[in-house]
Amino acid sequence: MSEVGQIAEKVRSKNAGPFWLTIDIFCGSQAAYARITSGLSTERVAEVFKVDATTLKRFDIDDLRVVKLSLPRPTVQGSQNDRDMHGASWASLIAELDIA
Repeated sequence: MSEVGQIAEKVRSKNAGPFWLTIDIFCGSQAAYARITSGLSTERVAEVFKVDATTLKRFDIDDLRVVKLSLPRPTVQGSQNDRDMHGASWASLIAELDIA
């Protein structure tokens, strides 16, 4: 098993407005893209982020070899309970995820 971050060139996360986060997995090579798209299920990602799989949006962009994930923020950006105003820490949860 390998972690997503070991296979991909880069994993990043950021805000997609005050109510959504987006995570981009830049695979680099076609082999890395194939491995990540086949080994990383939408359901598994939803489980990691503790969201319903139906609210998680996934876009596999073949031409760019990028997997894009969008999900609702657990709290509104900038609210009193928001611990990550820019949404940057979410990438590490995916980067450290083991896939076959």
